[in-house]
Amino acid sequence: MWVSPEDVLLAGALWITERANPYFILQKRKGHGDGGGGLAGLLVGTLDVVLDSSARMAPYRILYQTPDSLVYWIIAHGTSRKEITEHWEWLEHNLLQTLSIFENENDITTFVKGKVQGIIAEYNKNHDVKEDDDTDKFKEASAKFRKLFGMPEEEKLVNYYSCSYWKGKVPRQGWLYLSINHLCFYSYLLGKEAKLVVRWADITQLEKSATLLLPDVIKVSTRSNEHVFSVFLNINETFKLAEQLANIAMRQLLDNKGFEQDRSLPKLKKKDLDARAKSERYRALFRLPKDEKLDGHTDCTLWTPFNKMHILGQMFVSTNYICFTSKEETLCSLIIPLREVTIVEKADSSSVLPSPLSISTKNRMTFLFANLKDRDFLVQRISDFLQQTTSKIYLEREITVKAEICVKTQIVFELLHLMIYFPRYFAQAKEFLKEQAWRNHFTEYGQGVCMYRTEKTKELVLKGIPENMRGELWLLFSGAINEMATHPGYYEDLVEKSMGRYNLATEEIERDLHRSLPEHPAFQNEMGIAALRRVLTAYAFRNPNIGYCQAMNIVTSVLLLYAKEEEAFWLLVALCERMLPDYYNTRVVGALVDQGVFEELAREYVPQLYDCMQDLGVISTISLSWFLTLFLSVMPFESAVVVVDCFFYDGIKVIFQLALSVLHANIHQLLGCKDDGEAMTVLGRYLDSVTNKDSTLPPIPHLHSLLTDNGEPHPEVDIFKLVRSSYEKFGSIRADVIEQMRFKQRLRVIQTIEDTTKRNVVRIQLYIIDELEELYVLFKAEHLTSCYWGGSSNPTERHDPSLPYLEQYRIDVEQFKGLFNLLFPWANGAHSDPLAVRFFRLLDQNGDALINFREFISGLGVLCHGDLTEKLKLLYKMHVLPGECASIQFREETGIHVYKKNVLEESLEITHEQEEPDSAFEKLNTPDYRHYLKLWNQESKPKFENTKDLPKLNQSQFIELCKTLYSMFSEDVAEQELYHATATVTSLLLEMGEVGKLFSSSGRKDLNMEAKTEPHTSHDRGLPHSTSIDKDWAITFEQFLASVLTEQALVHYFEKPVDVTARITNAKNVFTQMKSVYTCSSCI
Repeated sequence: MWVSPEDVLLAGALWITERANPYFILQKRKGHGDGGGGLAGLLVGTLDVVLDSSARMAPYRILYQTPDSLVYWIIAHGTSRKEITEHWEWLEHNLLQTLSIFENENDITTFVKGKVQGIIAEYNKNHDVKEDDDTDKFKEASAKFRKLFGMPEEEKLVNYYSCSYWKGKVPRQGWLYLSINHLCFYSYLLGKEAKLVVRWADITQLEKSATLLLPDVIKVSTRSNEHVFSVFLNINETFKLAEQLANIAMRQLLDNKGFEQDRSLPKLKKKDLDARAKSERYRALFRLPKDEKLDGHTDCTLWTPFNKMHILGQMFVSTNYICFTSKEETLCSLIIPLREVTIVEKADSSSVLPSPLSISTKNRMTFLFANLKDRDFLVQRISDFLQQTTSKIYLEREITVKAEICVKTQIVFELLHLMIYFPRYFAQAKEFLKEQAWRNHFTEYGQGVCMYRTEKTKELVLKGIPENMRGELWLLFSGAINEMATHPGYYEDLVEKSMGRYNLATEEIERDLHRSLPEHPAFQNEMGIAALRRVLTAYAFRNPNIGYCQAMNIVTSVLLLYAKEEEAFWLLVALCERMLPDYYNTRVVGALVDQGVFEELAREYVPQLYDCMQDLGVISTISLSWFLTLFLSVMPFESAVVVVDCFFYDGIKVIFQLALSVLHANIHQLLGCKDDGEAMTVLGRYLDSVTNKDSTLPPIPHLHSLLTDNGEPHPEVDIFKLVRSSYEKFGSIRADVIEQMRFKQRLRVIQTIEDTTKRNVVRIQLYIIDELEELYVLFKAEHLTSCYWGGSSNPTERHDPSLPYLEQYRIDVEQFKGLFNLLFPWANGAHSDPLAVRFFRLLDQNGDALINFREFISGLGVLCHGDLTEKLKLLYKMHVLPGECASIQFREETGIHVYKKNVLEESLEITHEQEEPDSAFEKLNTPDYRHYLKLWNQESKPKFENTKDLPKLNQSQFIELCKTLYSMFSEDVAEQELYHATATVTSLLLEMGEVGKLFSSSGRKDLNMEAKTEPHTSHDRGLPHSTSIDKDWAITFEQFLASVLTEQALVHYFEKPVDVTARITNAKNVFTQMKSVYTCSSCI
């Protein structure tokens, strides 16, 4: 590639000149290519890897020099001889003669530099390269990365770092390359190479640790190996980037939206990933919508009128919000939506208040920031965002008016609010005092989304939110108020679209409606049930990836008690999509992740109890039920809503703190338990005794209390004391630490799910377990590779975790061709690709141009384990299918469904044994799991197909079948014998076809008369026919089978056993040699 000219003082050092003329020199790096350059070449190669020069120095370069100058200029370099030779020949043909015209060497130098820079500018223009794109050094590193590991252009290198890789007890100094989909390492030391390729999706553990010998190391674990890297210049940066990339890979495995996001990843650089991480932390800190992106942040001070102080902190600015948080945690935080802003102006500077900025809002609050760096630029950015927000508000007002006119589905829950207010006179005094305290707080700190949030706010929350303020404050603290304000009419539209439509989610919702707080009077009538149905159904249609999950009904019913219907919907959105991520999908991944986090926290904070609880297996049981319902299903209702108050204010850390407090309070009783049942009884009795004496609600029968025994009740536990105790003992748990733990556990949980999926997939009797595991890995690797580097179909269509295990991953025809050539015994000769296309069309039963693993192994199973008749029937069917063999278009015409229905399922049998999923999955996903298992078992019943029902093969299709047969034997040891047998069979079938034509000639005359008035609808429509093709000629499958059976050579060929294990091993070797993404490979 051409590079911007740089001067080189020593042209001969470490380089060998291969070509030269008066102005240009072509050189090769010592130690590169054949011969290696002896000892000097080994030393140079080692230095290039150990030092940064391996990333900078391409093996070939072209220098420019005028005859009388000692200074050389590098103008081009290349990673291959072909590339550099093209540049050299261009210089000789286009530039060398021109340079002889100049008389002044300075003019020559200026001309050459200008010409090279012009070529670079033209290239950038044609390839849409921006000025701020990668540096030459990074481009060289990217080119070297792709060359070393055989990666395609689509595989984007994010960054690379110098480090040591420990191969056994020996460190190898080299370079760690982090790309979008892979972690790679390369080392070259005194003639010996070390290479490592690990796919992010295969990593089971990624951690930064320290040992006595190595103070800072990064450990990367897969299912089969552990890799250790050390001696980083900046280990924190390296680990953070690796963590981000691994997290992206895990999210891609988790749901099909991940693959949709993956399409933007090849364009991302390290700075983009850093910006993404900062935006995620920003959104989590201030509970902002998921699409909000941080624009920037700066240090400043905020004047707080409630204590008349300037508080030091940071201002964050994004497209729709201005936020502030103090340096001292919990001192003060502030969220100002730009939709609420009326005036942004610069105030007069003074020595006391330098560079102040005043922001006024609609509710007549004014916020004064000071000590702002580059205040003018900040004001301009805010003004630009404010202008965009103003136009959005006008649009939203129009939408709101239309929604009020057209849609009248909003149901106000005033009746439900009244129903829960039964007077408990001695508690109402405390309730009145709480309300008064909050009103005083609003007066002093502001009310609504722009309220100052301080330690006093937290104190009021811990004392309990008043009943009639819960809905308002839950919306505020969760951030749901922002999404509701920016999406007017959205909920009404969803309700209108979703009502009356039915799917699996709505069926499950209907089943659980009457199980949602049935003891509460609000859900003992149709009004409450109908509102709950609308909210859950609307959310299922908003987010079909989640749809509906157990426990959502319990949480939503509580939200409806304190919020209007639309408000409850947006609270549910905040809960499912931001505050409890991945909790309510079909595999409750988020809850399982937090279960692992809870185990880590229990080991750290209650170590004396941890081992006992692990032995009893109690932690995994209790944590899921506690976390999924926020204690609503295990604690009296009036007490559990206090937990929900704290959760909406402080997030998931509240649930962890409270769970640890419950364990700590029962530590002595739990240590004396002999089994899990006794431990659950202890915890259940304790939670049943948690009371809220301040509540104005009537005593509501508690469902969980029915599960406890009739023993002596536990002494009453005050909920407010329990919550405060959890903050005092475990309040040091920080949100950022929880996120770090979540990442670690997410790797473990998702890879465990993948392993469970694989185990469930391989429970098929047609293969041995080891074969199926290897086939599943190869199939999944091919699927993921196409998602990384493009394919003929949308990646979101190829992965759907909601499907049964055998059908989750799918591949298209191009990917199938690659696997066909490696694994299928019929893949020989020039006709492999057309035959693969025919086979693919046969396997693709639903005609969506994709096949899943189940269809794939059923087809491979016939070829490898089927009998002679099954194989010949398969070969016959592949040529009966209409259409050109190179086309994958599926035509809906007469007869095509005959071949599509259950083509190969007769060869696929699934065990009737009950599978053994992990206990967490068994408890929560039993309905879905049994539903799919039932379907599989039904489909596994033998389906006998009458060979007489198969359509006849016309002459054109017969010719294609003959071509296929001849191409299949090209590499067989008995090739000549098979060719002779094929010729005999072909001649016999041709004679049969002629005889059959004579018998049907009388009927054909009648059909010819009908054909004049009716279109021809035979199976050969769409096939190209020459004038020599006899359309009346045809043979049946019985004739084809009988003819093949007359030739022993063909019988032996189709009956000979196929070594599936050997073919799998060969496929793995090919993948490894191509530096593909199959698991990880390491060689020296």
